Amino acid sequence: MSIPTLSQIAHGLSTGHFSSEEITCDLLADIVAKDKQYNSFITITKTLALVQARAADQRRSQGRAAPLTGVPIAHKDIFCTRGIRTSCASRMLDNFVPPYESTVSQRLLDAGSVCLGKTNLDEFAMGSSNETSYYGVVNNPWDLDAVPGGSSGGSTVAVAAGLVPGATGTDTGGSIRQPASFCGVTGIKPTYGRVSRFGIIAYASSLDQAGPIARTAEDVALMLNVMAGFDQQDSTSVDRAVDDYCAQLEQPLKGLKIGLPKEYFGPGLDDGVAQCILSAVQDYERLGAQILDISLSKLPLSIAAYYVIASAEASSNLSRYDGVRYGYRCDQPTGLLDMYCRSRAEGFGTEVKRRIMVGTYALSEGYFDAYYRKAQCIRRLIKNEFEHALAQVDVIMGPVTPTPAFNQGSKTVNPVGMYLEDIYTLSANLAGIPAMSVPAGFVSGRPVGLQIMGNYFAEAQLLQIAHQYQKVTDWHLQIPPHSSQECA
Repeated sequence: MSIPTLSQIAHGLSTGHFSSEEITCDLLADIVAKDKQYNSFITITKTLALVQARAADQRRSQGRAAPLTGVPIAHKDIFCTRGIRTSCASRMLDNFVPPYESTVSQRLLDAGSVCLGKTNLDEFAMGSSNETSYYGVVNNPWDLDAVPGGSSGGSTVAVAAGLVPGATGTDTGGSIRQPASFCGVTGIKPTYGRVSRFGIIAYASSLDQAGPIARTAEDVALMLNVMAGFDQQDSTSVDRAVDDYCAQLEQPLKGLKIGLPKEYFGPGLDDGVAQCILSAVQDYERLGAQILDISLSKLPLSIAAYYVIASAEASSNLSRYDGVRYGYRCDQPTGLLDMYCRSRAEGFGTEVKRRIMVGTYALSEGYFDAYYRKAQCIRRLIKNEFEHALAQVDVIMGPVTPTPAFNQGSKTVNPVGMYLEDIYTLSANLAGIPAMSVPAGFVSGRPVGLQIMGNYFAEAQLLQIAHQYQKVTDWHLQIPPHSSQECA
């Protein structure tokens, strides 16, 4: 038994094999019955989904269908959705119902997709394990004792377990790629500015980028075709023509130059993960690619630079949550200062408070130059190094994470150890380049992802490279032992 991909569902709808209402009802029943063991959803939008599914079926019957018309998806609960609670997995926004729609969710809605609900995440997207959510830990369907990765853990688990064929996520320092690796699915972080950030609750504005998560590169390409594009409502959106990300999927890889950074295969990388990545690289050689050794010497600097910049921007962005205009407010405050202090102390979780304090310190008088400005200088060095490397090779490959998914609770007492899990993903966000995770094997029954990074706006090439690999491997089609199919 297999889990149908988004492309297969889209094909089934186009041929009339089943209706959108039928597939939507089936998936909603699965979510209600089986998500208790994953905790991947925060909100299930049953009534809305059925209305959208019936509208999609009518649209299809009138000959006005697009590729995603009637296809069920889910949104990470960081995308504002009009009339639907958008909590960011925080007590602070537990009662927040936006009066407007994010650009990403609106574009998918306009394309005829059906929203099944909002998925769980690390609070305000701050975390690498999906253990910081106000609504509880998300469980990895490959091993319920393992973390799914974060912050887009709910979206990746829902896809991996077969509850939805595709979902949206956001990636600030690896938050699409890392959980995609841990859960054995495909996810891409596009070039910064390629997908609108309007309506995404901000964590670190110069790093956040939305992207799709699905089982295959073809599925991801279908979603990105709809999500990408210029948006006047986002000042960081790039006014540049959008490629057809499905158009070159079948192009061969002969002559492709792949760079392998020596720094990615040093101390700290699990031997099993290294073997999976090197085996995938050998597959690419057989497909006609040329492998070149390169160096990214600034890699060790990326963690410090990222956590200074991201925390500083989080401190600024989260200052708006004060208990006054919307969101959580403490009971019976004795005065304005008491309301501010207790609302924020009670509304935010431990990791969010930690990053706010670090960021506030880095921005404070006397420390701004020593920390924030220096981190921005390092960011420029990292960007320059990637540009130099990508002038020599077409793409860069390596691991997504140093290890497979770790056990729940094993790193919560050591924040630095948790941060080190992002060593291979952070630099792509600092440089703003596109990067993706592709399933590439298993270590002790837990998935391993291959990271592919490319030049600015080269998403179509990354998806082509991933698709050609998935044509000769089946890692992306493996079914977790705790998936909805196995539990059926």
